[in-house]
Amino acid sequence: MLSGFRIIQIEGIGPGPFAAMMLADLGADVIVIHRKENDGASPGAPGRSILDRGKRSIELDLKDTDDIALLKRMIAKSDGLIEGFRPGVMERLGLGPEVCHDINPKLVYGRMTGWGQDGPLARVAGHDMNYIGLSGALWYSSLPGDPPMAPATLVGDIGGGALYLVVGMLAGLISARTTGKGTVVDAAIVDGSAHMMNLLMSLNAVGGLSPERGKSLLDGPHWSRTYRTSDGGFISVQALEPKFYALFVDGIGVADDPRYKRQHDKKLWPELCERTAEIFAGKTLSEWTKIFDGTDACVGPVLTPQGSSEYPHMAARGTWQSIDGLLQAAPAPRFGSAAPKTPGPIPQRGQHSADIRAEFGE
Repeated sequence: MLSGFRIIQIEGIGPGPFAAMMLADLGADVIVIHRKENDGASPGAPGRSILDRGKRSIELDLKDTDDIALLKRMIAKSDGLIEGFRPGVMERLGLGPEVCHDINPKLVYGRMTGWGQDGPLARVAGHDMNYIGLSGALWYSSLPGDPPMAPATLVGDIGGGALYLVVGMLAGLISARTTGKGTVVDAAIVDGSAHMMNLLMSLNAVGGLSPERGKSLLDGPHWSRTYRTSDGGFISVQALEPKFYALFVDGIGVADDPRYKRQHDKKLWPELCERTAEIFAGKTLSEWTKIFDGTDACVGPVLTPQGSSEYPHMAARGTWQSIDGLLQAAPAPRFGSAAPKTPGPIPQRGQHSADIRAEFGE
């Protein structure tokens, strides 16, 4: 889908590389600028990362005059650039948006940060949980009485960060192709994760959202949470609609209990949560899965990534792939009826350095 587009990614950690991986999955020529391993600044251990799949890799020293000159020649022939430094770092390297747009007016300059390019916290350190805590996205993430806790990286770094950067880059690329003018994409995790709250906030219109945890439709009821099974597994329940709720209560054997007929009676929720937990603790995860598999009860197992890869539905779709011994999710989304695309190979750091240098005139 993105064949013919070239994206430069400056090495970083987290959402920036993930966004560039998505663009590579979609067919863009993504060149990742890895720091030279001996510069003492490379994050993490050197080697191969799933987030680099499908990309070409070159090692450059961004404080070296010749390497900066090469990078500028690459920028002149590229459609987009992604960087994830704190505000001001690229400017100090002489590679800020103004410089890059002088080189290439059509360039879409993607900036991935936690707090954004401006504001009181713009230059303050932070991580996924800090951003979504401030944005409100963490508030409804756990059961009443428990400290809020969300799945690692998914809500902030990936959902509110990388995916919003991808959307911004795509919109910028389309605009540049039609107007001849590039743009700067300010993708802040705190902004994106707040924006994702709008679906939940829409429950306000029907009285389904409360500022008090445990009193909203999606974080308080016995029919919207996870439960432990007798063998230590976990099962998810989110039977929101009445017709699905009826199948849920029938499946756990309480259809005749008058309390369970009052689905939206908030006074009963704590009591029914305890009773439902006792019921689910009476059978194994496998037993409950067999009871609800293929039904519309909105009940299903909570699996590890390895367990997910082996589950019949996921296996049939080829959602998970194991390549070179590394379990990884296939590119998404899919287009038409095509099978999931096999992701590109994971390069060694600097693997394409010689070819890229030759390609861009060195």
